[in-house]
Amino acid sequence: MKWEQVSELARELPEVVEDVWWRTPAMKVRGKGFCRLREEGDVVVFLTESVDEREFLIENRPDIYFVTDHYRGYAAVLARLPKLTVAECRLRLERAWRLKAPKAVLEAFDAPAEGTKGKARGTKAGGKAKAG
Repeated sequence: MKWEQVSELARELPEVVEDVWWRTPAMKVRGKGFCRLREEGDVVVFLTESVDEREFLIENRPDIYFVTDHYRGYAAVLARLPKLTVAECRLRLERAWRLKAPKAVLEAFDAPAEGTKGKARGTKAGGKAKAG
């Protein structure tokens, strides 16, 4: 996977734009960063809900996820782009995005789409996130 693919997947989520965070390309929702490319160019940082979630990812997928001393104690995980699949990237992006997206944006994203009779919008229902 390349940063361009990460950026494209992230922009499937509502109100996401590519910007700069810590002098590197990053994905933001309403000005709040949730994923960024690290300086080495083949590693991304995803925010996680907790340090426990990060540790779970590292323990279960050490081929993809890791952490450096700089991130110890922070709810964030590093991911090796060459090992990251589209499905895994999409999942990490949505989870990180949910941590920073405003409540109204989340509610609109999770609201049933017209004509779907109770099916949730977004990646859970249709595979691809839909702007709403």
